[in-house]
Amino acid sequence: MAEAHQAVAFQFTITPEGIDLQLSYQALNQIYLSGLRSWKKRVSRMRNSVIKGVYPASPSSWLFVVIATLVTMYMHSDPSMGLIAKIQQHLPLNVSLSAQGQTVVSALVFSTLLWLSLILALRFCLKLLLSYHQWMFERHGQISNTTKVWVTLVRLFSSRKPLLYSYQTSLPHLPVPAIKDTLSRYLESVRPLLSDVEFKQMTELASQFESTLGNRLQRYLKLKALWATNYVSDWWEEYVYLRSRSPIMVNSNYYGMDFLYVTPTPLQAARAGNTITALLLYRRKVNREELKPSRVPGTVIPLCAAQCERMFNTTRTPGAETDVLQHWQDSEFVAVYHNGRYFRLWVYCAGRLLSPREIEYQIQRILDDSSPPQPGEEKLGALTAGDRIPWSQMRKQYFTSGVNKRSLDVIEKAAFFVTLDDEEQGMRGEDPVKNLDCYAKSLLHGKCYDRWFDKSFSIVIYKNGKNGLNAEHSWADAPTVAHLWEYTLATDAFQLGYTEDGHCKGQVDRSLPHPQRLVWDIPSEVQAQVQRSLAVAQALADDVDCHVFPFRDFGKGRIKKLRISPDAFIQISLQLAYYRDRGGFCLTYEASMTRLFREGRTETVRSCSNESCDFVKKLNPKTIERLFQLASEKHQNLYRLAMTGAGIDRHLFCLYVVSKYLGVESSFLKQVLSEPWRLSTSQTPVQQMELFDLKNHPDFISLGGGFGPVADDGYGVSYIIVGEDMINFHVSSKYSCSETVSKIFISLVCIKILCYYARCYYDAVLLE
Repeated sequence: MAEAHQAVAFQFTITPEGIDLQLSYQALNQIYLSGLRSWKKRVSRMRNSVIKGVYPASPSSWLFVVIATLVTMYMHSDPSMGLIAKIQQHLPLNVSLSAQGQTVVSALVFSTLLWLSLILALRFCLKLLLSYHQWMFERHGQISNTTKVWVTLVRLFSSRKPLLYSYQTSLPHLPVPAIKDTLSRYLESVRPLLSDVEFKQMTELASQFESTLGNRLQRYLKLKALWATNYVSDWWEEYVYLRSRSPIMVNSNYYGMDFLYVTPTPLQAARAGNTITALLLYRRKVNREELKPSRVPGTVIPLCAAQCERMFNTTRTPGAETDVLQHWQDSEFVAVYHNGRYFRLWVYCAGRLLSPREIEYQIQRILDDSSPPQPGEEKLGALTAGDRIPWSQMRKQYFTSGVNKRSLDVIEKAAFFVTLDDEEQGMRGEDPVKNLDCYAKSLLHGKCYDRWFDKSFSIVIYKNGKNGLNAEHSWADAPTVAHLWEYTLATDAFQLGYTEDGHCKGQVDRSLPHPQRLVWDIPSEVQAQVQRSLAVAQALADDVDCHVFPFRDFGKGRIKKLRISPDAFIQISLQLAYYRDRGGFCLTYEASMTRLFREGRTETVRSCSNESCDFVKKLNPKTIERLFQLASEKHQNLYRLAMTGAGIDRHLFCLYVVSKYLGVESSFLKQVLSEPWRLSTSQTPVQQMELFDLKNHPDFISLGGGFGPVADDGYGVSYIIVGEDMINFHVSSKYSCSETVSKIFISLVCIKILCYYARCYYDAVLLE
């Protein structure tokens, strides 16, 4: 109770002599410093709002316009062409000011209006420039004069150092493709998957849809595009993620891994100290908008940063029909789970961020705490791993008041969630391959109750110092989380560092209050539901077959020598692998981004094309170069179309949503959206390679991350291209399907084939 008494700022007692008031100056000082920090953040936000509000101009440019106007007037010239005089006539201060004062005030008003008009004009010009995407379709080394002029203008308009969100209002809106173009591209994408009879039937359905219902739905969609910032993102977030009633564990959440060969410290508390500190430093950069806006690799073209806004202090809360994403402006604590107990760990003291060593000290206190879990507390997190409706019912009935609400609020309002796992993970021991697979499964689902899957992301710190991340999917896509995780790993290893004995650096204030145990009152009805949710989640987790394969025979360095896109190279190899594994082709999903547009998220690249299928069917040393080149060029073109708003699936998805709102049925849309993605793939981009010195520290290689299978009889494949000589694969499938085995698919099929035709193609190029 000592900590509770310290938190009380004042106490008073009524005595016969009067009121005895006792002030706690230490508590009052804490309140003052916390308030001061809060006001500093408000001022910083206001300052950033002004700076990004006038971008690409600067606030100081207002002074330049005012001075230019006054100097021009001093030279007996009227730059306003009579507007200053008209403003002067309507000034409410014309009685109290002299004629000269009225003229100066009128000039200031005119200058301000002129300055704002110039800002709007500059922003409009920048938006027009960022709407140009033809550069993406030009061959490497064959840049048109139009593109050269365009690049020069973009550099000129972006010459000022931007804040994180400076480009947001200048990004173009996602265009609605012509329905005829979308249907044509769709039919082309399914041609290799359908027989002649099936394709004829699908063509007739598409034609009927276009001539009848399609144009009607398209008009509504164009109306939404005129009104909304992005015609896809809000519906995508709601109907694909938040309205799903099945477990989000495995089905939606994804994971990120630690370094492959290196563990910076074997001390669990120390690794937690640096990891938590690095994440909070990243949050500070996001709040202050000090992060550089992400750009298309190798260019000056900015990408939308809207997903960063809900990175921290965010939780997905369950509902009966749909979940809700709740975001809080700030949080000075994190929620920690260890050995069946939940804790609140304050990470700020007297308005300052605790040092890594102090956070390590607090984490060690939690590890040393031997108190048992309260009844029903240990496996409470299983509610977030099971079906959403039961969790919604339990939350509404038992967690909306009293101690349960207060404790749940701590978890949901925390900056993020931390699990101190009692297991050891990583590529270790006598069977490193198997242990690496266990590491992936642990990050994907853990024990099904020792993660809080509703949090925007949860950090897992293992007993041997390894760490990892589990992220909820609705608020952001993998590249945004990957950017956070790259910064965290690099800051942990190269900036914060550790002492020789593995502890965090810095001093410790040993008077810090103990981490606070959360108190629960879990009735038997909730405990029974916890067991049911755990059974559902456990069955799902036990069915997941994960395999992680670090491929080191070659990487993008050798692939680029063949004048081929590394992504196209891998995607076509996956098509070949699937064909050899299953004896046919399947609808293939590759995630592409649409963040060239405001609030853009993802689009689907249908990488199973006519050209890739021709390559697979006719593969031999004589034709490998020509067919592979055609397949690669086709894949790159599909990727570019998806990035520039000319994809297929998001457009058809939105047309389907409109049809549901209108209460009309479309057999074409129903069939399109029911087609299973048996091969779901995604590349995790390395966005901050400058943070990792692979030349001097080659072992500090990130393993990337992965996700669960989308289809019960399919594969989920994630890959990350690290440096010049390595590609890491993460493959998932389900044990319940006898036709899918992750290890066989990636190890015995994909890699051998990849090496085979890489060697054949490489030899063919060398013979030229």
